[in-house]
Amino acid sequence: MQAQEPAIVVMEACGSAHHWAQALSEMGHEVKLIAPQYVKLFVKRQKNDAADAEAIVIAAQRPEMRFVEPKTKEQRARVVLFRAREHLVHQRTEQVNALRSMLYGYGYVIPQGIGHIRRIEEILNDPSCDLPEIVREECRDLLDQIAGNTKRITLKTEMIKQLVGQTNIARQLQTMPGVGPMTAMAIEAFAPPMDLFKNGRAFAAWLGLVPRQFSSGGKERLGRVSKAGQA
Repeated sequence: MQAQEPAIVVMEACGSAHHWAQALSEMGHEVKLIAPQYVKLFVKRQKNDAADAEAIVIAAQRPEMRFVEPKTKEQRARVVLFRAREHLVHQRTEQVNALRSMLYGYGYVIPQGIGHIRRIEEILNDPSCDLPEIVREECRDLLDQIAGNTKRITLKTEMIKQLVGQTNIARQLQTMPGVGPMTAMAIEAFAPPMDLFKNGRAFAAWLGLVPRQFSSGGKERLGRVSKAGQA
């Protein structure tokens, strides 16, 4: 079987794009990934596979097009860990809010935040509490779920902090004021190589720390931070 010559492969940055980018790179091809929002601009009318392929080709030919840097297998593993922790935090927040709403229905107003869980426990353990027994049991069940998620979040946080010592970039980032192990590992996991950015402002724009512009006619109008980046 005759080996194919190396070629430039352009793909949309979908869920499995980084996996295929690594596989094609190992075969000697040059892979370029384009963010879906940039491809969508070139889709004509109806959406189908042929229209998507045509849009990807047109987008790749634009001289000003910005491409997504493929992630390594190690980076993707750390991203999975971060996303799993984030999912648990969202679950715990939902459970805390459900617990607060149950008590609010009986006149107990609990402020927002995980730090007020102990106050809820004191209410449930108070002998003079007038909550029905069914409500108490449901609240205790939610408290057990919250405690379990808190334990899992703490475990994943420790795993992330342990990974800091394995990467030189994360160790260097922690030498900057205000950058701890979580921020350092997040940058190492999600961000492309720093040499791809021209300066610090370009990295800030990648993060979304730039104002939204409403400029026209030579007049600059800057709004709030857009957050249109890697949150």
